[in-house]
Amino acid sequence: MSFYRHPQFSRRIAVQAGAVGLLGLGMNHHQSLQAADVKAFNSLPGFGKAKSLIYIFLSGGLAQQDSFDLKPDAPDDVRGEFNPASTKTPGTQICEHLPGLASLSDKWSICRSLTHPTNGHTLGHFFMLTGRSEAPAGFQGDRKPRPTDWPSISSIVGDALPARYNNLPPSVVLPERLVHWSGGVIPGAYGGLMGSNRDPFFIEASPYGDPMWRGAYPEYTYPNQSKKPPAKADARVYQAPNLTLPHGMNSRRLGGRLGLLNTLDGQREKLENSANVLGYDSNRQQAISLLTDHKIRHAVDVTNADEKTQERYGANSFGWSLLMAKRLVKAGVNMVQVNLGNNETWDTHGNAFYRLKEKLFPPTDRALCALMNDLEAEGLLDETLIVMAGEFGRTPKISLLSDVFDDPGRDHWGAVQSVFFAGGGIQGGRVIGSSDKIAAYPASDPQTPENMAATMYHCLGIPHTAAWHDEEERPHHIYHASPIEGLL
Repeated sequence: MSFYRHPQFSRRIAVQAGAVGLLGLGMNHHQSLQAADVKAFNSLPGFGKAKSLIYIFLSGGLAQQDSFDLKPDAPDDVRGEFNPASTKTPGTQICEHLPGLASLSDKWSICRSLTHPTNGHTLGHFFMLTGRSEAPAGFQGDRKPRPTDWPSISSIVGDALPARYNNLPPSVVLPERLVHWSGGVIPGAYGGLMGSNRDPFFIEASPYGDPMWRGAYPEYTYPNQSKKPPAKADARVYQAPNLTLPHGMNSRRLGGRLGLLNTLDGQREKLENSANVLGYDSNRQQAISLLTDHKIRHAVDVTNADEKTQERYGANSFGWSLLMAKRLVKAGVNMVQVNLGNNETWDTHGNAFYRLKEKLFPPTDRALCALMNDLEAEGLLDETLIVMAGEFGRTPKISLLSDVFDDPGRDHWGAVQSVFFAGGGIQGGRVIGSSDKIAAYPASDPQTPENMAATMYHCLGIPHTAAWHDEEERPHHIYHASPIEGLL
């Protein structure tokens, strides 16, 4: 579905229409007001600059005051162990343990004032993966995606943008689904009201093993609870999905199989109209494309990358995932959501400073810098938007859960977090908004998940009047706020 056939009216236009009636003006005047509203919105800088989006999701919640918004003058129980370090951008400082990003600060910007109203993991994921900071009717927060959920940003982008390359999935999530340690699936990453046929395509290259192991395995793995580590070592092995043809199945025989499927499909005309069959057809086309296309097979086979590439990105799950994302957008996928770590990897309740310094920041800093440098070298950074966020920030005060951790950390905090932006219509070297003296609440220019999502849609060239349709063909606004203008 193309967004170009989804005209809608913004709230501002509706107010203008009421004003037109009060003033006794005709609808010809309202049309000129509407055109001016849409033109002003879409003429903001950066509109349509990006062809693709890489959304890096840090499940668990990145501590803003230990990464991009340090508070060196705060009390000891807020300030933490890390020192601020200067970046390439005069006046901008970030954590001393992100040296690569500091050296590339002219290529990225940070929003230090994103806020939403929950401290819960499940609802926080939902807010930040859908770009909506309110739950829909029927949302239960029980780690079960439902058809009444808001659609994910991935699903909206996948539906709104025309395919750039054959029948490749328009949006992809990798290297795994976000599954809670209890076995529940985190909602927010799926089609929801748009229908399951609008789910993003999941490339599950990271097997779901013991959820009590976290980090960028195999080099940077660690147990979730330092006083109660798992009995067995982390045995996960990162691998490309099995895209090899079955034994004895060459291209000619594959073609014969597809011909047989087409024959059988001809006998099921009544079922062809059902949404499930349409979804199956789409999934089948995507699977066939992944099976037979050399470019895609290369894109996902990241563990066999050459030695120099492995060194630049890091031979670990974080590095391989961002390398795969880069290759997929280069191949023509419109959006890739990269989950850097399994569910709640960044949930640093304890041993926070050791884990950030030794296990989380090094592979993230290396891989993210390699991604930006490669995209720039290949002429793709200006047309690839990169956004990095978690479901929330962390509490200002440091605390110790002595039953399970040796050292202190920070708890959940939805009131403020820092969100990273680069490429695809974003100006580098900027700091948008600020938090207060202890990084507890926005002090200036507060932004919401709706603003973050609007920035993504704007840079991707999705018009302000665009809409998505649910399974009953009812239209719904894509935009629920304005883009973050200071980034553009």
